[in-house]
Amino acid sequence: MNRRHFLKSGSLLGLPAFTGLSLKPGRGKAFPIPDFPLQEVTLQTLQEQMKSGALTSSTITEMYIRRIQAIDQAGPQLRAVIALNPDAGAIAAAMDQERKEGKLRGPLHGIPVLIKDNIDTGDKMITSAGSLALADNRALQDAFIVAKLRAAGAVLLGKTNLSEWANFRSTRSISGWSSRGRQTRSPYVLDRNPCGSSSGAAVAVAANLCAVAIGTETDGSIVCPASACGIVGIKPTVGLLSRSGIIPISVTQDTAGPMARTVADAAALLGVLAGADEKDEATAGGHIQQDYTKFLNAKGLRGKRIGFEKSMLQRHEQVDVLVQQALDTLRAQGATVVEVELAKIVDALAENELKVLEYEFKDGLNKYLASANSAMKSLEDVIAFNKAHADKVMPYFQQEILETSHVKGDLQTPEYVAAQSGNRNTAQNAIHHLLQQHRLDALCGVTFGPSCCIDPIHGDANTGYDFSSPAAIAGYPHITVPMGQVAGLPVGLSFFAGAWQEGAIITLAYAYEQATKWRMAPGFLETVGME
Repeated sequence: MNRRHFLKSGSLLGLPAFTGLSLKPGRGKAFPIPDFPLQEVTLQTLQEQMKSGALTSSTITEMYIRRIQAIDQAGPQLRAVIALNPDAGAIAAAMDQERKEGKLRGPLHGIPVLIKDNIDTGDKMITSAGSLALADNRALQDAFIVAKLRAAGAVLLGKTNLSEWANFRSTRSISGWSSRGRQTRSPYVLDRNPCGSSSGAAVAVAANLCAVAIGTETDGSIVCPASACGIVGIKPTVGLLSRSGIIPISVTQDTAGPMARTVADAAALLGVLAGADEKDEATAGGHIQQDYTKFLNAKGLRGKRIGFEKSMLQRHEQVDVLVQQALDTLRAQGATVVEVELAKIVDALAENELKVLEYEFKDGLNKYLASANSAMKSLEDVIAFNKAHADKVMPYFQQEILETSHVKGDLQTPEYVAAQSGNRNTAQNAIHHLLQQHRLDALCGVTFGPSCCIDPIHGDANTGYDFSSPAAIAGYPHITVPMGQVAGLPVGLSFFAGAWQEGAIITLAYAYEQATKWRMAPGFLETVGME
């Protein structure tokens, strides 16, 4: 859950005003980072290397562990990884043995994957949502999507830090901070916020600490950190991926999703994760594809009609340059671009959205904790724990969202029923109206602006751009792909469409990615310079 959409639109805070000043990508030296043989490697290349015998899953896993030790735990201390899996080496060795025996499970066979720390793994790792209150929560079984990963031959490398409680604790929270994992930092500019709540997953992928990772989103928690960290993130249609075994916020908006350095890798991971689960009735729709890589088409923008959010035009000089380049690319690749206005309709839903999420969070978390392997058995227990350990849990911001959620009624409360149905219908109708009115294949806009500074006093600042809420409230698929940088800070471009249109938006994003190649590895700069 990225909370920035509850903030009013404004200027791009965290960057100096442009009054004759010149922003530089970095000031002072970049943090020295050792060379890494797997830098920017793709799933396909890793599979080719293992097939040829040049690498094994065991050696790849060990290389990523050393990388994490060198620059996540030490060096610039990115703090993206909250825990390494003590069984990772054994899993990798087992996958190597299967390969020797001629058994290959698919594109993730032997591939190290990092998982956000709100997703259950039935092993030696804790599932805490970043909270010290759940530091004892060792899940009894895998989440459905983790079981899918294991069946696909993936190596569970570890868990990633996140904004505590998926950024659903305080209105003044710091994205990427948790009481268990502390502050995750952007690998591009170390004093910048990586956005959240899937902060650690995005930073780990961007900094080449893993091959691919899994995040979760309620509203912006995949696409915002993906945008801020210069990677690809896919928030699927709600119901494409099971939510069972994932610490919840919202039964109507929650979903897990892939985070990767390329659209191709994200598409491959999406196909592995998708599947119907009897414990999650939202997955019973029968719209699941087994292979989303079949939608990768470098010419996929030809003949397409794309609606671009016009409120994001001429908003900030340096972002405007990226936007114009993106629009020029879309047109050069054969697409027609139509200006549309969606954001102001959905922005008006923010107050009701928060209300819906408070009701659903209380209901979902109480159900999760009731059967969890933890001393915490309810939201009330968590609130009491935080108060008793305020010096460690709440040194910078409080827990007012937990408290306002706790006093809400059940999901039969008329206030909740009205707000939930009204919000979803409004968002879905607004999207479908634009798609039909202009005969569009998808809607497009700036995902989020360049990231703000890490600020423990004021919390996150509004970057002036936010395009996560329309697809989030509607429950529709959304993909973000890099579209350039401002002063060394990545900015993403979003595509989204109607329910179950993952294939369509993957096609658009892949064609744009292949035409631009904007993905750039991080420079680990100390700060943004100014002259």
